[in-house]
Amino acid sequence: MALSHKGAARRRSRTEVLERPEYGWIWKPLLVLLVIYLVVCLGLGIWWSRTPAGFDVEQAVAEQRGAASGSPAARGAVTTAGLMTLVETLLEKPGGYLRNDIAPPGLWLDNMPAWELGVLDQARRLARSLPAMEQSSAPVLEGVQERLMGDSRDWLYPSTEKRLEQALEELGDYLAALGEGGDAGFGDQGEGLAAWLEAITGSLDDLGLRLSASIGSRDELRDLDIDAEALPTRTPWYRVDEVFFEARGQAWALMHLLEAVQRDQADVLASAGVTERWEQLVAELQRSQRRLWSPLVLNGSGFGIFANHSLVLANHMVRARDLARQVSEGLDEVTPAPTPTASEPPVVEVERSEDAAEEAPADQGEAQMPAAPAEEGVADEGAADADAAEASEDAAPAEGAEPAGEEAADEPAVPQQADDSGEGGTASSESEPPPAEAGSEDASADDAAATDGDATKSEQMPPDAAEDGSDEATADEGAIAEGEQPAN
Repeated sequence: MALSHKGAARRRSRTEVLERPEYGWIWKPLLVLLVIYLVVCLGLGIWWSRTPAGFDVEQAVAEQRGAASGSPAARGAVTTAGLMTLVETLLEKPGGYLRNDIAPPGLWLDNMPAWELGVLDQARRLARSLPAMEQSSAPVLEGVQERLMGDSRDWLYPSTEKRLEQALEELGDYLAALGEGGDAGFGDQGEGLAAWLEAITGSLDDLGLRLSASIGSRDELRDLDIDAEALPTRTPWYRVDEVFFEARGQAWALMHLLEAVQRDQADVLASAGVTERWEQLVAELQRSQRRLWSPLVLNGSGFGIFANHSLVLANHMVRARDLARQVSEGLDEVTPAPTPTASEPPVVEVERSEDAAEEAPADQGEAQMPAAPAEEGVADEGAADADAAEASEDAAPAEGAEPAGEEAADEPAVPQQADDSGEGGTASSESEPPPAEAGSEDASADDAAATDGDATKSEQMPPDAAEDGSDEATADEGAIAEGEQPAN
């Protein structure tokens, strides 16, 4: 009986296993796959986070120009090739462009995307300055600037990678135009170079402030040329590494761009006497690229056991800022505008000074012309006859003022004032002062044109004085016309 019960239990257990199988073993392969995925992502993250190595700007020109590298190129080819290499580095480095990734492992990374932002920032700054450096204002440079100024996190079409590729193609076309011997090329006076350095100075100053803002105690900034009150709010601990790598990216890109510009503008830098400071600036940026031995960006304080990487990099940025400012000030003295050559002396300035000396009396006379109608409008009605008598007395000396010579030329405002105000129109028609007495060619032309018409208009059209808006002027002109008719 017992044997039959045991046999029934075994048959029942086999039936249950077949009908309801246990799947507890399936989590093991899933766990293994998850561990493999995490290890692969960790390895890719470490590999993709490595900063790309530097490049030689001379070799970059040969690679970008390709078959045309053996032929000479216009000024600006090295700078354009350096900018193209920066854009290619963002696209072709391990992992490609990571800043707009929406999937792991790029989504988990923050150091390399911050480094890419720093490189892109310097590329944008140079792209904005290229039209000022170019002597022919090539429209393709405007397109390059528009492509690079897009959002750095766009992943939908057109994505950031697509715009970078378009900018790279346009820069390639411009580089080809530099080698064809056309009008394309940078100016030989260093145009736009000082403005670009001023923009660099501002960016380095901003980086120094942002790096220093990660320091808790502001007393540590006493040895640096940094205003503690001008610092932004303290950087959160989880963003210290992002600011650090963004500054490293800007320094890396700027180091190569400065080397490229030095090749193109060597004669301009030598004439300004800033070649040594320029090389010191490049060397300071190179020191900021030394290897970071710590796996983390430390934010220690003082002389503790932990370093403060942000403060060390801020020191390099401040020194580079000062050098860039000195170079910019040196270039301002030689690049604002082309100086006249020896065959073309600055005659224009001498002519301007003489014209100003000759036109000064005429300007004073013209400035005093509207004074007569203004005074007439304020005069009382009872003084109209007295004003007419004084005007007729002034007309007589005006007729005999011709032999006065230089003394009459020094004070042309009094008779000219009477002529233009309408009080001494007849007197001015009878006396024809020479151009030397008038003080300017315009005044003499006006007096000569008024000799035949002012007398007739003053007698036949006395209402002309009504344009001044006062009855006193009409009365004065009628009195003058009546008093001067016997003189005619």
